[in-house]
Amino acid sequence: MEAMDSQQINQFLMNFFSETGCEVVRQHDALHVQLTVEMDKKIMNRPFYWQYIEATNSVPNPARLNLTTSMQGQGEIIHFGSPRLQQLHQVTEELGAYVQLYEHTEAVAQNFLTPWLAVNYKVAYCCDCTKEMLYSFGLNLMTGYVMRDFHGLLVQKNLQATKPQNSFCVQHIITPARGLQRLQMTMEEIILQDNHAWADEAAIKWQREQRVLNYFYDNIEEKPETYTIEQQALQERYQAKIKMDVVNGGLFYLDSVDSGKKH
Repeated sequence: MEAMDSQQINQFLMNFFSETGCEVVRQHDALHVQLTVEMDKKIMNRPFYWQYIEATNSVPNPARLNLTTSMQGQGEIIHFGSPRLQQLHQVTEELGAYVQLYEHTEAVAQNFLTPWLAVNYKVAYCCDCTKEMLYSFGLNLMTGYVMRDFHGLLVQKNLQATKPQNSFCVQHIITPARGLQRLQMTMEEIILQDNHAWADEAAIKWQREQRVLNYFYDNIEEKPETYTIEQQALQERYQAKIKMDVVNGGLFYLDSVDSGKKH
């Protein structure tokens, strides 16, 4: 999955603030968000303000955000990889790391719900530049079938926190722990097969910068501490790293999903 585009970011922002109880008004390419007290405390970094409000028992005034995904828009510009978007992803992880939900059905007779393990990953390719990607998988705990873009399916479902009446949850064959291992292996295989020319390009830049650094210190037999510091800075900047994190996940009991063949 490629980096989120502006439409996906807007949808994420709408969903995030709506789900956390904030008032959201969308106008063209901008979102005007009235934060709740809880969200202000989580994302606005105003601890002294809230200490004063609570100590004096004053009326709180949560902040209001103006967010835009357009470079020409008015307000705080949000793009994939921006600090604010990363912050909201982190809060999402904290608030919803794991859920267990059931698909609502209107079935009169007994209905059977199939268990699916859903996991959302964030993968970052890091060197002098950083590229982040989101992946969403669903694993059928009966057949072992893995579905890509599982989040896209879930948002179309009517999900609830309690098991519907006249519904029976099928006992899983694959344990969630084993399913998580399978999805981890699937994610690692995708990374392995990806194009990693970016790492080779970073290594070439690193070698070029190292040659320049060596040139300036060429005639110095005992290199000073500044040489070591600059050398370490080059390593931190250009050494290729791949980070894979679980954003969130859950167990979903669904009514009708094409389970496909065994993965």
